[in-house]
Amino acid sequence: MKKTVAEIKDRDVIEAVFLVKEKIVAMAKNGKPYLTLKLMDKTGEVDAKVWDNADQVGALFDRNDFLAVKGKASVYLGKMQLIVSELKRVPEESVALADFLPETDSDISAMVGELHALVASLTDPDLARLLRCFFEDPELMAQYRTAPAAKGMHHVYLGGLLEHSLAVAKLVDAMVPLYQGLNRDLLVTGALLHDIGKVREMTYLRCFDYSDEGKLLGHITIGVEMLQERIALLPGFPVELAMLLKHMILSHHGQYEYGSPKRPKTLEATILNYLDDLDSKINGIRTHIRKEPDNPSRWTSYHRLYDRYFFKEKPLSEQAGGERPTDSAPLESYAECLEPSELLPETVPAPAPPANEPARPAPERPRQDQRGGDQGRKAFSNNPFAVLKK
Repeated sequence: MKKTVAEIKDRDVIEAVFLVKEKIVAMAKNGKPYLTLKLMDKTGEVDAKVWDNADQVGALFDRNDFLAVKGKASVYLGKMQLIVSELKRVPEESVALADFLPETDSDISAMVGELHALVASLTDPDLARLLRCFFEDPELMAQYRTAPAAKGMHHVYLGGLLEHSLAVAKLVDAMVPLYQGLNRDLLVTGALLHDIGKVREMTYLRCFDYSDEGKLLGHITIGVEMLQERIALLPGFPVELAMLLKHMILSHHGQYEYGSPKRPKTLEATILNYLDDLDSKINGIRTHIRKEPDNPSRWTSYHRLYDRYFFKEKPLSEQAGGERPTDSAPLESYAECLEPSELLPETVPAPAPPANEPARPAPERPRQDQRGGDQGRKAFSNNPFAVLKK
């Protein structure tokens, strides 16, 4: 039966065409090779396994190829997967690429209208003409409205860059009235341009990936270059204003270890850093929750990069109109919801001290961060998740 990823249910027999996002040859415990794939269409992604003849089957296709797949769906550890029984490479000319790449749920034309309305709302003539120089360029605008905002963490769909940039600009307008003296025009401009380099950092004609320029330079460096190129076209653009904008782009990831060449050193740059991070994480968490519709637990699977599980406030049974589940989960579910850093290794009990010697307190066990160092979470006060952003 032909189905999209979103329509696949447990025990379904599947016969459909998918785009190969990932292809890995692994080795089973018995020494037999197998293929683990990530297949996708515009509705989502699904894991797949090829257990038999992995070497021969793997030679038939590569990542970014289209495959006609036959197999059976099953839920494993709360996630849907396909056990592939047959596959065949499909020529690109026989498929519609738009059916295989995820795109924003928002209306892109309406978002473009919001973008132009924001530009028109600026009172600073230099910033207004700078944004017009960017967004009245048809070639650049075609890229800006199409590009995803990232490869894997947030807004990972066509139109994601525009959606994310607009959301940060809206957050700016929500908070500017709360604090006197903020430069609203500078903040809006920074919000719309902080990720402009991603139009060249990312490739998105097939699976989302990084271009050679993106891998070698990164979107922050590319963005500053693009900004300088546009400013050079605007005679009389204020030197200090250009410096402040460049600083906002250079520092919007917040910390050196998170990819920022500079840390925020102006009020507007600091605000942009936090608002960018806020919108990114809200979208990333929502995406993680939504990608597990077949997981009946009130907790998501463990998110390796966020280093935690997430509680789903509305379980699937409630979303479908069912009754609220009782707290009758087996005891094992508690351990499943502990983060790795909360799981203590089994230890041999220390011998009791002599009767005349007071017990010594156990030494504190340093808590390791996700990069393996004994630095705890000291970055929590500034961008606790920004290391995840790419």
